[in-house]
Amino acid sequence: MTAAKHRDADRTMPAGVRRFDRRRLMALVVKESHQALRDPSTLLIAFVLPVVLLLLFAYAVSLDAKQVRIGVVLESPGASAQSLAAAFVGTRFLDARFAHDRREVADRLVSGALRGYVVIPQDFEQRLARRGSVPLVQIVTDGSYPNTANYVENYARGVVQTWRAGLGVATPTQAVTLEPRYWFNAELESRRALIPGAIAIVMTIIGTMLTALVVAREWERGTMEAVLSTPASVAEILVGKLLPYFALGMLSTLGAAALAVFVFDVPLRGSLAALLLLSAVFMVPALGQGLLISSLARNQFLAAQIALFSGFLPAFMLSGFLYEIDAMPAPIRAITWAIPARYFVDSLKTVFLAGDIWAAFIPNVLAMLAIGAVFFMLAKRATRKNLE
Repeated sequence: MTAAKHRDADRTMPAGVRRFDRRRLMALVVKESHQALRDPSTLLIAFVLPVVLLLLFAYAVSLDAKQVRIGVVLESPGASAQSLAAAFVGTRFLDARFAHDRREVADRLVSGALRGYVVIPQDFEQRLARRGSVPLVQIVTDGSYPNTANYVENYARGVVQTWRAGLGVATPTQAVTLEPRYWFNAELESRRALIPGAIAIVMTIIGTMLTALVVAREWERGTMEAVLSTPASVAEILVGKLLPYFALGMLSTLGAAALAVFVFDVPLRGSLAALLLLSAVFMVPALGQGLLISSLARNQFLAAQIALFSGFLPAFMLSGFLYEIDAMPAPIRAITWAIPARYFVDSLKTVFLAGDIWAAFIPNVLAMLAIGAVFFMLAKRATRKNLE
């Protein structure tokens, strides 16, 4: 169809409605792609920032407590006490510092130099000989760090029980014996749970913040009004602007997944096709939110602030990436249902650690598509008002 026939077809459409044309769409996609490739900040956010974030979450952020500094107060001179004190050195979870008086370590606990200390009392040999339920040692922890305090207590108990079992000394019998088994992450490596969630944070930055900044920049420069004044319809303009950033997001997902598997040793037990499908679905609400922000805030600084508070921070704090949603107050849990990253983080952990479990994927996919549809409808309406 020639350009004249295109114009004639547009004239026959009702007032205010423009015919969707693939040639115009491709021209807009090419124009936006060239603009993205010429912008160093866009490439920096799309390809360099994901690597930096994954490195930080893989090496700088860890939920595993290893080499926790504790004191071991050896008040008893007996051989058994010496043997138990040596057992605290043999674990990789504790960094034991020895003392002979609890007053030597009390001040270090208050100052934060130690996270706790274990006291092997003077009558340790007598307590051990009783073979009853009398506690063998005293464990003192720093309550200002509750999680670390629990780690110190559990690790110290484990060292004492293992040492006692090695002596052949029977421990008090229990009515029920618990044998824990861990599925999907048997090594209990926090990195394997953090890296999939970090990919969701990366995708949020690319989809929401990058889109909001780029489109807001065009409003600032006045080029957006020039595009809106062309024969292209609002739908063509929106789709043409988002397709290049959708492609950037998918490429970034592939790069992040390759880093997770080959560099950080995170297993991908699901299929690559499922990972790409989940990522493509998540890009719908992420791009829609960024487009809506840019339509409402035509200033880059304001758009960045709104994207930060409505996109990045909720994805970081309320998606289950770092903090358990079930442990949050009921009003906060209700808010998390409207955050797309909640469903994406859950899906990523499933596809990486468990596999292709579509019974878990489908509800998350439907929720992300529904939220994305709402964002796109609001963005299209806001853009139409701006054009009018």
